[in-house]
Amino acid sequence: MSNKQPAAYINLEIYEDSINLLGVAKVQLPAIAFPCVNISGAGMMGEMEVPLYGMVSNMTTTINWLTPHGDAVKLMSPKKHQLDMRVAEEFWDVEQADVGLWADKYVMIVRPKTTTPGTVAPMASADTSGEYVVYYFAAYKNGEQLWEVDKRNMRCVILGVDYMAEVRKALGK
Repeated sequence: MSNKQPAAYINLEIYEDSINLLGVAKVQLPAIAFPCVNISGAGMMGEMEVPLYGMVSNMTTTINWLTPHGDAVKLMSPKKHQLDMRVAEEFWDVEQADVGLWADKYVMIVRPKTTTPGTVAPMASADTSGEYVVYYFAAYKNGEQLWEVDKRNMRCVILGVDYMAEVRKALGK
């Protein structure tokens, strides 16, 4: 067990193309789900669900904005957008009885799926949201890659192991 235990996210900033700072938002990161098939036959007790090796189901992310302003509208453009979320995460160092900070980063390549302008009401934010299809999703903690899922290039890398490498090799790639 590590002596450094996560405490909370302090703040984040979202950039498009690693340059353009986007507005105030809250991001629901995509779930990474492995599709399964059911198998059955002689020598088995009933059927069994088997996750397909290295394959990843559709991924979506949701970004919640305060109002339908420039950045929320810009990401409605029906094209590819590369988003970088830079996150300051506080951790508790159990051994030193002190706190520290990790620099986290999430990178996604997305295309817009839906935009919900939200609600107009006095003294309230609009709760604008956008849902985006995710083709690429990578996560880093203090510069170390935790995972990379690249659906278009058949890559599913988790803690440095590319689980699709043998599949690509079998296909002659």
